[in-house]
Amino acid sequence: MQDAPLINFLVVVAAIVLAPLIVNAIARVKVPVVVVEIALGIVIGPHVLGLAQRDAFVAGLAHLGLAFLFFLAGFEIDFGRIRGRPLRLAAYGWLLSLALSLAVAAALYATDVIVLVRYAAIAMTTTAIGTLMPMLRDAGEVETPLGRFVLAAGAVGEFGPIVLTALLLSHENSQIGTLLLLVAFGGVVLLAIRLAQRWHPASIVRLAQRTMNSSAQLPMRLSVLVLIALISVAVTLRLEFLLGAFAAGVIVAQAIKDIEHDDLEPLRIKYEGVSFGLFVPIFFVVTGMTFDLPALFSSARSLLELPLFVVLFLVVRGLPAWLLYRHVLPEASRRALALLSATQLPLIVAITTLGLQQQQMRPSTAAAMVGAGMLSVFVFPLLALTLVRPQRILSGVEGASASV
Repeated sequence: MQDAPLINFLVVVAAIVLAPLIVNAIARVKVPVVVVEIALGIVIGPHVLGLAQRDAFVAGLAHLGLAFLFFLAGFEIDFGRIRGRPLRLAAYGWLLSLALSLAVAAALYATDVIVLVRYAAIAMTTTAIGTLMPMLRDAGEVETPLGRFVLAAGAVGEFGPIVLTALLLSHENSQIGTLLLLVAFGGVVLLAIRLAQRWHPASIVRLAQRTMNSSAQLPMRLSVLVLIALISVAVTLRLEFLLGAFAAGVIVAQAIKDIEHDDLEPLRIKYEGVSFGLFVPIFFVVTGMTFDLPALFSSARSLLELPLFVVLFLVVRGLPAWLLYRHVLPEASRRALALLSATQLPLIVAITTLGLQQQQMRPSTAAAMVGAGMLSVFVFPLLALTLVRPQRILSGVEGASASV
């Protein structure tokens, strides 16, 4: 490795180490580490200090980090927990979000805010479940009713936009050709899930359990093999590589579904250790490094677009959740679900990057959307968890009183 790429990588790694230290130093503010990683990327990037730039090596690691983020999103989906009402309401909510996003994007196009309807429309229907899950787990919300509804909304809010991105935003194939390829890819995934559920060779299972905490680490190696294999299949079919990463997480989760919980939990911790220890933080730092500050500050109009998109995220993803769950969740949890559903970023980065590459989106609009995604990750989960925390405390007090 030459000196310049090595120093560039060193600066990026230093930023991902510095991020949790900053979060700890300002613990009273409760800033998500993701926000600090992006902010540090902006600071060290070419538009501020110029200490690091997006070279081929760092860009490759960032793509791998995004793949791991979507792998974890797929892995977290427990269909047994979200089956029935949570998944049904999540699907209805996303379809309503899609209708709202098309109407909103049409209005933005009519007022010359955006160049093309479909890029903005698809981007606004996303939910960053891979980014949200660590926050919800740290807050103890994963196993609550709110956690199950968030998981369902996030699963649909990741899968639906990925499929639409592959179908409508790719210029590699015709739409009919892409649809056929999506069906073929879906068949491959369903076959793999079926195989993962039924085929558990005793010798492989015993070896995987025996090497769980040894240098062999067979479960991790098998999981990475599935991840790279599904990404390769998706790329070979000229589909969005995130579809492969997401599907790989679902397949691995189904493969280890029958393993005892005591074995499953350490494996999830290992996945998060590899992902959030290196690759995912690099993705967020590189997102900050490539954030186009000059385009955002190029005019008053582009600056106004940022808060506009923050509000539109709430309208498109938050409003359906607030309406559909009014007889399902308490008021505080319903508002929290609306905020969490409207939290967006990774897919916005992917979609706006695609729009810029295909010259179908203005740099100022892309910067405003990504900036709005950053703000949503910073503000919405914080507000959501603040809303439900008093409710959890009250429930705990009532439970303690009942037990007395």
